[in-house]
Amino acid sequence: MQLLGAEDATRVPNLVPVRYGRMLVSAFTFYRGAAAIMAADLASAPDSGLRVQLCGDAHLSNFGIFRSPERHLVFDVNDFDETLPGPFEWDVKRLAASIAIGGRDLGFKRGARRRAVMQAVGEYRQAMRRFAPMREMDVWYSRLDVEEIARRWEGEASRDERRRLAKNLAKAREKDSVRALDKLTEKRDGKLRIASRPPLLVPIEEMAAAEGIDAGDVSRLIVQLLERYRGTLDHQARALAERYRYVDAAHKVVGVGSVGARAWIALLLGADEHDPLFLQLKEAGPSVLEPFAGASELQHHGQRVVVGQRLMQASGDILLGWLTVDGFDGQRRDFYVRQLWDGKGSAEIESMDPRRMTTYAGLCGWTLARAHARTGDRKAIAAYLGKSDRFDRAIADFAELYADQNEADYRAVLEAERDGSLKVERGL
Repeated sequence: MQLLGAEDATRVPNLVPVRYGRMLVSAFTFYRGAAAIMAADLASAPDSGLRVQLCGDAHLSNFGIFRSPERHLVFDVNDFDETLPGPFEWDVKRLAASIAIGGRDLGFKRGARRRAVMQAVGEYRQAMRRFAPMREMDVWYSRLDVEEIARRWEGEASRDERRRLAKNLAKAREKDSVRALDKLTEKRDGKLRIASRPPLLVPIEEMAAAEGIDAGDVSRLIVQLLERYRGTLDHQARALAERYRYVDAAHKVVGVGSVGARAWIALLLGADEHDPLFLQLKEAGPSVLEPFAGASELQHHGQRVVVGQRLMQASGDILLGWLTVDGFDGQRRDFYVRQLWDGKGSAEIESMDPRRMTTYAGLCGWTLARAHARTGDRKAIAAYLGKSDRFDRAIADFAELYADQNEADYRAVLEAERDGSLKVERGL
């Protein structure tokens, strides 16, 4: 509780109970929100000393699909709030434990869980060995195209699985700013505005009124902030961003572990109301890895997130940027900025059977190896991992042991809710 409580101190106070409500749905959702706990646990164990750019929170749900700048759907790591250089094993262990914990939540037998973990770690090891002798450019541009994955998988999939995949891909393709416009906005006084759905979606004008701040002053501040953000983009992306004008903003609760961090969305329009762009402005604090792996070389934590994402992803959001906000409460905070929805889709972990979990785990293992190969000494890592499955088996053993530890931590927080020492708000 001490580590989680330290994080709560920097979050929006009225959203902290919502955060715990989302974490305490299951042992897996608790694990998703407990990256700080695992960082401390990982730091207490020996490591290889082989450092890479880490995701820092490489669990199963932090991989997914999104559109590349070429508008293809790609599969990659998609969360970088905790990114930082560190020992490569930390990401591998975080991924492996998430498979074991997710499998337990789904009622998989121990053997099925172990096969899925072994698939992920085995793919990581074998991919790293393949990347080791490759040319730098070939490693840098390696990626998993979703259409290619679908073609390979279709031969093994049942009719229902193929139908489900087609449906999910179609949903991802439609998840863009036009879709967000339909889902997140309404007309108020004849003007297009972000909808009010507190506490998860609260327009800026409502927050300003509650704080006794002039809404016009807030709007002018946001316009200035967006101008600062555009200054962090390259010339091409800046030219695109400057074609959009600011319309409205709102506070939007996102994720599990991120609940309580300040996360805003901004609606901008291009040619007309049918040409929207939604940006997400998300608070970035120090990585949970920093007390153990060393402070970031980048003093701006929004920039830390953006740089880490660009290093690890094969093909990323061209509108990634960062800014500093001097809030009306007198506090200075770092943020990073990205497109809210751009073909984004996540695997439905809760609906997986053991076979699909194993296949998906392998994709995640390959993807993590590719991300690490871009920034670490891939030849040294490949040599360390070796040809046999000894490393795979050791990590699989660790994953089950850590699943036990996670369950103990989960039960301790549930007990804090029961005895009234922890306020929890569920169902939001």
